[in-house]
Amino acid sequence: MMGSPTLGPEGSVANILICDDERSICEMLDIALRREGHRVETVNSGEAAKRKLDGGLYDVIVADIRMPRTNGIEVLRHAHRVSPDSAVILITAVDDYEAAVEAVKAGGATDYIRKSPALVDEIKLAIKRSLEKLTLDRQNFAFKRDAASRNSLDNIVGISPALEKLKQTIRTVASTQSTVLVFGESGTGKELVARAVHVCSPRAADPFVSINCGAFPETLLESELFGYVKGAFTGANQNKRGLFEVADRGTIFLDEISEMALSMQVKLLRVLQERSVRPVGGTVEIPIDVRVVAATNRDLDKLVAEHAFREDLYYRLNVIPIVVPPLRERREDIPLLVHHFVKKYAPAAGKNIVQLNRDSLEALCAYDWPGNVRQLENAVERAVALETGDQLRVEIPVEKAKARAMAAGVGGGTTSVPAAGALTPEGLDMEKYVAEIEVSLLRSALEQSHGVQTRAADLLKISYRSFRHLMKKYQLQ
Repeated sequence: MMGSPTLGPEGSVANILICDDERSICEMLDIALRREGHRVETVNSGEAAKRKLDGGLYDVIVADIRMPRTNGIEVLRHAHRVSPDSAVILITAVDDYEAAVEAVKAGGATDYIRKSPALVDEIKLAIKRSLEKLTLDRQNFAFKRDAASRNSLDNIVGISPALEKLKQTIRTVASTQSTVLVFGESGTGKELVARAVHVCSPRAADPFVSINCGAFPETLLESELFGYVKGAFTGANQNKRGLFEVADRGTIFLDEISEMALSMQVKLLRVLQERSVRPVGGTVEIPIDVRVVAATNRDLDKLVAEHAFREDLYYRLNVIPIVVPPLRERREDIPLLVHHFVKKYAPAAGKNIVQLNRDSLEALCAYDWPGNVRQLENAVERAVALETGDQLRVEIPVEKAKARAMAAGVGGGTTSVPAAGALTPEGLDMEKYVAEIEVSLLRSALEQSHGVQTRAADLLKISYRSFRHLMKKYQLQ
């Protein structure tokens, strides 16, 4: 199984499959391409090539058109079905116009080369062209997947000493290749920090790929990160590259790393140690060159002590820690942030807002903002949408009496919940009783966290995955 090319100053390293019924051709190309640094596998029949494609990932496939039983055109068609992003170079011993036309109709061969004394040089050139296109396609895919990845330090708004210290830390660590672990409460802007590390680094021209580890079940997260081969599971109809491969030579951001299951933590640790990934259903490692930036809003030291997070993975991730300060510790940045969000949302809403109400600004600066910058942004966006004049007034979130009552476990719904341990002579429906308590606590936690679900899960002392399960169970989403 093969992986994505690693581009260097002296050329590109590719994973190549050679298919030719002439063993001498296979051996010649194998020797020549390995000298170029490529990883090469050879087979002598179209059937063997199709089996290789079913179980592996290749950047470039070189196939002879004229082979018994399964010819190069059939190999091309099969590659187009199971590995559509692989480049296919067809070679032939004779000029064959009809075969060339058929190759184009079959799915478009990248190149069509006649066997000659210059075959090796022509193959090298064709592979170089294929890799240049392949690399550009993957960079475009990563850019479209995360169009905001070109953010820089300018997007981290503020002039407070705490924020200036954060920016300086980013500048310092960006030039290194070390793994970074970003700590911070929900809504502080940990992903902005990760993007800034990437953009300020030598990897800035290559992909920045982000994934929320808490948003996927374990099995799906593994296939998202590492990819899979055809037939690995139901619905795996073709090979798919994982996000680690998509981020090759760039940066991958693993948000909410604390929500990753222990079994997945073992697999991630191996990737960090070996610098290679194994797709789901695959048997061969794929080398990768990726910088990892992870983030969490939880106390990993505590999770390690509770055996809820692997200690060896923690130390592997926490090479360079970056702490993002909460908004309450940099209140002098609030006016700048409000101005920034007004400029962002007012034009889109068709509003001509020229100033912020002074009383509102004082109240904003005095509020603790438990949801941090994200909560402030939501408040400003809502105020802009509702404002009818040219002076913006922003309401401060207020804790409701209902939320406090729900936190105490009473009055959460229309049905009265008995006190813990209480049992009436008539008995009670325990399943319904427990459900009412859970719903009450979920709603209360959401109220107190202003809708920030990861913070709500922390308040309830449960994992984000368990929180999401309960939300879905009671249809509270």
